[in-house]
Amino acid sequence: MENKIKVLLAEDDRNLGNILRSYLEAKGYPTRLCVNGQEALEVFREGEVNFCIIDVMMPVKDGFTLAQEIRAIDKLVPILFVTAKSLQEDVLKGFQAGADDYITKPFSMEELLARMSAVLRRALPDELAQDKQVFRIGGYVFDHIRQTLTIGEKSQKLTTREADLLRLLCLNLNQVLDRTAALQTIWHDDSYFNARSMDVYITKLRKYLKEDPRVNLLNVHGVGFKLVVG
Repeated sequence: MENKIKVLLAEDDRNLGNILRSYLEAKGYPTRLCVNGQEALEVFREGEVNFCIIDVMMPVKDGFTLAQEIRAIDKLVPILFVTAKSLQEDVLKGFQAGADDYITKPFSMEELLARMSAVLRRALPDELAQDKQVFRIGGYVFDHIRQTLTIGEKSQKLTTREADLLRLLCLNLNQVLDRTAALQTIWHDDSYFNARSMDVYITKLRKYLKEDPRVNLLNVHGVGFKLVVG
C-alpha cells in the first residue's frame, strides 16, 4: 500500500526536511519537499501527492492556512501536522484546520511512520487500491487516467479538463466543491472567462451522467458544485 502514497512535506527547516524526505523515500514514500506554505500549495495543486505532512510555523503561508486551502480542494487527503507547539489551543486549531493527526517536535522517525500508517488506515481504506484514480459514481465507473466514463456497455471518452474536473467532484462526492478552488486547481486562474468555460464543462458532465437517475450534478448558487449519488 505504502508505495502508492506520494507525500507532500511542507517544512521550512531545510536540514530537517531533507532528513525526513530521505527517511520517507527509504521507506517507499516518494516525497516532495517544500520550504514554505505557498510553494506547498502550488505542488498540491499539481495533483501528484496524496498525503500531506505540514509544519505549523512556516513563512509566506503558515500550516493552518495551508491546510484550510488544501481542504477546499480535497476534503479527503490525509493531513498530519508537525509542530513545536503542544498547547491545547494549538492542537485544537490544527484539527479545526483539517488535520487528521499531529506530532510534536522532537519526534522519532518510527513514531512519524506509525502515525502515518494509522492515518492512512482510517482515511484511505478504499481509494488506495486505485491510487484515487478510479471512482464508482452510482452505476458509472470513472477512470481518470484513461479519461473514460463507463456505464454498462457505454463508454464516454473525456477531455483532459473534463476528466480533471470530474475527479475533483469525485474527491468531494456528496459535498460542495468550491468554485474558486476548482478554477485555481484546474485552470490556475479564477478569471471570468475561465469561470464561463468551467460552466460549459459542468454542463457536458451533467449530460454524460444522465444515464443513472441516482447521480446528480448540482449548482450550489454562489458557492460551487455538488456531485450527489442518491
